[in-house]
Amino acid sequence: MLLLDSHVLLWVLTGRRSLGPSAAKAIQAAAAVYVSAATVWELTIKAMLGKVRLPDRFADQLEEQGLASLDVTAQHAAGIQAFPELALHDPFDRLLLAQATIERLRLLTADRVLLALDRPFIVDARA
Repeated sequence: MLLLDSHVLLWVLTGRRSLGPSAAKAIQAAAAVYVSAATVWELTIKAMLGKVRLPDRFADQLEEQGLASLDVTAQHAAGIQAFPELALHDPFDRLLLAQATIERLRLLTADRVLLALDRPFIVDARA
């Protein structure tokens, strides 16, 4: 089962070719592909600030694409402490790491900082 980072979600929704062939196959083969409520929150904020343009009916497209929603729990929020090396890194990324760890999901990302953690559950989305 997979959890998509925000940029990977946008690649999936817009059909961008940035997604690597192994990552695309992993998405197709996954029993479930999750999108965190934190990712929807992050992208909505970025859209409001004009930093990203979201597809029309963004929230509706998630379900239409067969993506499962992953709510944020108190356990997820507290789980960020497992990554002290990222204390000053993006809080949304830290939350996704905690969610992936707690829910036993593979996190699909192209974020170099996250990939450099060299954790087996963090998967390169460009591969």
